[in-house]
Parts: sequence; C-alpha cells; structure tokens
Amino acid sequence: MENQKKKAIVLLSGGLDSATTLAIAKTGGFECYALSFYYGQRHAMELDCAQEVAKTLDAAEHRIVDINLAAFGGSALTDMNIDVPHSSSSITSATEEADAEDEIPITYVPARNTIFLSYALAWAEVLGSTNIFIGVNALDYSGYPDCRPGFIAAYETMANLATKAGVTGEERLTVHTPLIDLTKAQIIKKGLELGVDYGQTTSCYDPAPDGASCGTCASCHLRLKGFNEAGVKDPRRYIN
Repeated sequence: MENQKKKAIVLLSGGLDSATTLAIAKTGGFECYALSFYYGQRHAMELDCAQEVAKTLDAAEHRIVDINLAAFGGSALTDMNIDVPHSSSSITSATEEADAEDEIPITYVPARNTIFLSYALAWAEVLGSTNIFIGVNALDYSGYPDCRPGFIAAYETMANLATKAGVTGEERLTVHTPLIDLTKAQIIKKGLELGVDYGQTTSCYDPAPDGASCGTCASCHLRLKGFNEAGVKDPRRYIN
C-alpha cells in the first residue's frame, strides 16, 4: 500500500510569511490543511489573499474561522478608534522601533497567536495530525511577544500535555517554525525558489478600500525592506 502523506495544519493569514510557510510544508511532503481567521481585523482583505494562496499552492482544504477579537480591542488592528501608526521614512526594523519606545507595538493583538494555535491544535486532533506550521519570525518582525522562540517552545510543551496523542504517547505534536531564524529577504528568496506568487499576498495593516497597500505602516516597511534586500521588485500594488 502506498504510504499516505502526513497531514499538517498551516496557519495562513494571506501574508508573505504564511504563504512561504505553506509552500515549505507542501515541499516537505505534508498534506496541508490551511487555517485562516476573520477576527475583526481592519485588514480583513488579507483573507481574499489567503484563499488565492491556498488554491494556488494546492492546499487539501482551507477553512476560515470567524472569531471576534474586536470584542476586546486593545490593538490598532481590531479597534477602529486606535490609529495604525504610519511613517513616511523607511525603518530598518519594527523591532528596533519597538525597543526604542520600550513597549510592544500598538498593532500587537493580545493573545492572537495563542488563540490561533489553539484552533489549529483542535483541528489537528480531529484530523489525526501531529504537525502544525506557523510563519512566525524573530528577526525582521514587529516585536510581538507571541512570535518568539520561547513562546513557541512553551506552547508546544503545553499542547503535548493537553492532547490525546500527547498523553497516550502515540506521537509528539510538533509546532514547526521554518522562518523563525530567517530575515525577510531570506524568506522572500526561499518562497520564490518554491514558486510562491507574492502578488497574491498582502502585508499591509491599513490598506485602501480598493486593496492597495499603504506603504507606510510598519508591516509594509518590513515587506519593502525585504524585497529591496532580496533584489526583487515587490509585485504588490501600493498607494505610496
């Protein structure tokens, strides 16, 4: 009997990091189940991108789960009364910007990755999967606490205490973070090698109504910096 591919849950936002992560998981021989969320984010158009990416990269299934983190607010991405910060000058790293202010950026959504991983964990148990992929990055990233290696390691430990497979010792669940130690330029180069169409992705926190990226939020700056360092033109359409 032909060996079946192992199933993996891949968190897919519609951004370039998660698209690259899906391509890496697929190339690694996994049957990929993409999971996206509408959580009240102002840039919900990213879900259209996620659908395109999932289709292009031939995900076995793509689900969009509706949760309401906007009910709690606390982030410029979920509270329309909080403005997304913009800067006309390019920044070398949003992490440096956050460190300079000695605070977590206002675009951080409280507990977002903890919640997303928990949904992924639930679907993984149902599918009999012990592999979850998430495109977090600890180099060129926005300074969010739930993108750091320590958080991922702690979550993986917890997951193996909280699941049937972990408790029975059938197989240990692994949270894969293939981008954790890569710069944005390295991520882009890797994705291009794997055939990712970055024109289908968006990274903007505050897009125009027609979908054009602002070019001035921290996430756009990081994306543009990555393409510049990779020596590749960003196919995304920008206002500025």
